[in-house]
Amino acid sequence: MATPSKIQLTADQDMGFGLKGISEESARTASQLLQENHERHHIFFNESGFHDHIVHHILTVFALGASPSTLKKQYKNNLSYQKPLKPADQSVVKEMHNPEGFKKYLGQGKRYHEFLVFFKEEMETKGWHNVVNEYLFKGDERADDMLVRLYAGFLHPLIHLGFGIEFTQPAIIAEALAQTAVHENWMGALFTGCEKVAKQNNTTGDKTIVQLLEEIRADKKLSTAPRWEDGNKIREGILGRAAEEMYKYGSEFRVTEERLEERTAEMINAAVLFTASAQHPPHRQKFDFYYMHCVNSSIFFPIFLRQPWLSPSSKIRLLEWKVRADLTLYASRRSPALLVKELSTYPINDEWEDLFARAREFEDDGHSSKLVRAIAHGEKVSREWEEGREGFLVRGDMWLRVGNMAMDSVTVGNDEWVRSCGFEEAWKSVPLRGEGRL
Repeated sequence: MATPSKIQLTADQDMGFGLKGISEESARTASQLLQENHERHHIFFNESGFHDHIVHHILTVFALGASPSTLKKQYKNNLSYQKPLKPADQSVVKEMHNPEGFKKYLGQGKRYHEFLVFFKEEMETKGWHNVVNEYLFKGDERADDMLVRLYAGFLHPLIHLGFGIEFTQPAIIAEALAQTAVHENWMGALFTGCEKVAKQNNTTGDKTIVQLLEEIRADKKLSTAPRWEDGNKIREGILGRAAEEMYKYGSEFRVTEERLEERTAEMINAAVLFTASAQHPPHRQKFDFYYMHCVNSSIFFPIFLRQPWLSPSSKIRLLEWKVRADLTLYASRRSPALLVKELSTYPINDEWEDLFARAREFEDDGHSSKLVRAIAHGEKVSREWEEGREGFLVRGDMWLRVGNMAMDSVTVGNDEWVRSCGFEEAWKSVPLRGEGRL
């Protein structure tokens, strides 16, 4: 049985794609690899705060039907550069059980292991559901601060939490909470700003996400606020030069309990739309590295909706903040034109099972397999909503076309991704159409 200290996967979990052949041996192998990662590796692999993606990668290819040998290969491919986990300072862990001590160590990457031990101890006495609710959704100062940090680092703590909840692994949830605690909280200005404006204007939230994307692109102050030379295009570009404009558009996405499921599907559809259609002909199709995280995190929101221990208000806030983060990320890359025709004309060479097979074997840090799985998931979730509704521009066979585009794109040129796709400079090294390899 999975515990706050032990990872144990099973082969009987419904992965949602009708895949056959996920074996008990694969479940044992994935569990062993993830346990080793849990015990030996820091959540950051360098001093710049780059994330250990092993958990995301192994769980994704496991869910896509990877064999034990493939799981071992992918783990080994990303093992060499991981940062060893130093022994936890138990005096610091003890201090964290005092609210002021907990607050003292927030944002300190070197205290990841102490936070990990702390959250495991909390789960042993309170249960993981209660710990997640207390530290993210209680609504007090500490929980609100932690919720901000959950959306930091291009949504990595949120993605990690999603994997832990999807696979019901308390140890991975503890990793996610510890990861959250060691991220910064400057994104709080965005979320509090949007909530304040929404309350002041009594915003109804009738606009679709697609409408908001279009309005952001048309707003010249906001769409030109980020600069190529900015070290952080959200903090320096959007929040530094056009914060009030961003709060305005972000505040206009609102969710009611009655429309939670529909607006979750709309979020997924819109994330795939702006990530896949932000292309730059005549260059080959590439996905933006930052936008891609909006898609990869989207897969967990229907899972959040299914959790009876999460209150409706917590589910609403999770979704509203996710869309506001997505809109801000879109603006931060210079609000590129969305070429929807690209999604209806890209050739279909592989069906989903073939794409899953390619994703399982592709050697990277797991971003590409997460992306393909999330796109396939988006097709399933959007299907019942997309007919005749505004805001659902990805529909029909466009999903499979986008899946093919995603898997093809990572094999083109010298980098799997384009970075900051609204800038001309980002495309200079991307081959032209008709060039490059597939």
